[in-house]
Amino acid sequence: MNAFVIDAFEFCRINGSREGVMPVAEMPRLIKDCADSSGTIAWKAQGGTSQHGYPQLTLSVDGTVQLMCQRCLSPYAHRIDAATRLMLGKDDEHADEIEEVVDDESIDVIVGSRAMNLLDLIEDEALLALPLSPKHEQCPDTALLDALKVEKASPFAGLKDLKYE
Repeated sequence: MNAFVIDAFEFCRINGSREGVMPVAEMPRLIKDCADSSGTIAWKAQGGTSQHGYPQLTLSVDGTVQLMCQRCLSPYAHRIDAATRLMLGKDDEHADEIEEVVDDESIDVIVGSRAMNLLDLIEDEALLALPLSPKHEQCPDTALLDALKVEKASPFAGLKDLKYE
């Protein structure tokens, strides 16, 4: 059995804990959104029980990935630091019931399993932590942007020459 596959319900019941570091290169869905496959993601998974008595998994990810700046089109290092609480339902119907009882938008309810792959959850959390439109705080080289900002003549400037006197 894969070391990252857990019985999610048992993991939560015994307050299990696992942590590690995963290379970005081993996360195929994350690589698609990155400029390259360098970097690592440190992760931690902690099982437990919610105040309502439901199995709960707390997952955190922390690391740096290379993203492509949408302004200057050059790669930059982006820091990921995110955590989430996941409550586990036995099936879709049970997950819907938990959502109604908990009624908290900050807590996600998912369907757990006896063979849950932590790597998928880690990669999901890293993907959710990426910005929608990645860009530098301040682009280092604005020469390309400046070249695009050439002074355009107004389309109405030529009309003033046609004006009758």
